Amino acid sequence: MTFAAEVRKAVTPRAALLVIGVLALQLLFIASYIGALHNPKPTDVPFGVVAPRQVSASLVTELDELPGGPLDPRAVADEATARRQILDRKLDGALIVSPRSNRDTLLVASGGGTVLANSLTKIIKEAEASRERTVRAVDVAPASPRDFDGLSSFYLAVGWCVGGYLCASILAISAGSRPANRQRALIRTGVMALYAIAGGIGGAVIIGPILDALPGSFWGMSGLGALTVFAVGMITLALEALTGIVGIGLAVLIVVIAGNPSAGGAFPLPMLPDFWRAIGPALPPGASTWTARSIAYFRGNAVTGPLLVLSAWAVAGTIVTLLTALRKKPDPR
Repeated sequence: MTFAAEVRKAVTPRAALLVIGVLALQLLFIASYIGALHNPKPTDVPFGVVAPRQVSASLVTELDELPGGPLDPRAVADEATARRQILDRKLDGALIVSPRSNRDTLLVASGGGTVLANSLTKIIKEAEASRERTVRAVDVAPASPRDFDGLSSFYLAVGWCVGGYLCASILAISAGSRPANRQRALIRTGVMALYAIAGGIGGAVIIGPILDALPGSFWGMSGLGALTVFAVGMITLALEALTGIVGIGLAVLIVVIAGNPSAGGAFPLPMLPDFWRAIGPALPPGASTWTARSIAYFRGNAVTGPLLVLSAWAVAGTIVTLLTALRKKPDPR
């Protein structure tokens, strides 16, 4: 047999296409992560200004016109309202202008991302210095001392997502990526649900009682973890049911390549480029990271939208998986 013939037998057209697909995923991975994270800078950060009436409007305008547009400032009635809006995750920070001295107060929330809180502090200190004023920073939702740079929520969400698509991939590889019948699809869905519950509780145990990395409700974190794992697992099963083994690559594209760098983990959403900031909240890693931080540091506020996102992925994946299986007759064996 000639070498060329051996190559044709060793590298089938299907294998060649899969290798090309893997190369494409590799290049997309590099482009996505570096594109999102190579030059983080705050842009249009929701920011409150509490100031005497005679200076409020001009100060809002001045902050809005800072070079690069780092802030999206708006007047807030008083300090209590500013604190409440930060805890409700409507604002990422607020400047409280003192009418009696030249020392103002900056409210930040490092629980939402230490990098963003530090960036806001730097921006406001420079702006205040130009007005011959000083500022002290007050952290109204501080990150845990064991949660370096506020990253634990992100890594927890990534772990749950990885578990979801790996479990679905194993179910596919072990017995064929396309459900042979409705019974097998139901069994895979049931296994995915049980695995999701175990993964959610396990992650909450590690992040809480074992490592003490995040505060917040243990059962809230467990429920979030179960929903995250199930959502990612079911959308992976659905993609596998539609496209076969290619579905694993598509799941990696959605969750890892698009989802992780846009999740607001390494750098919070206001520090990401527009494209990643736009898609992040609609993908499982971003929705899960946001919710985990809300449970840990923001009294569970502002979680309805992200939980609906995760639920939508879970429901869509389940429906597609089951409907695809219904098109096939039950295996008589």
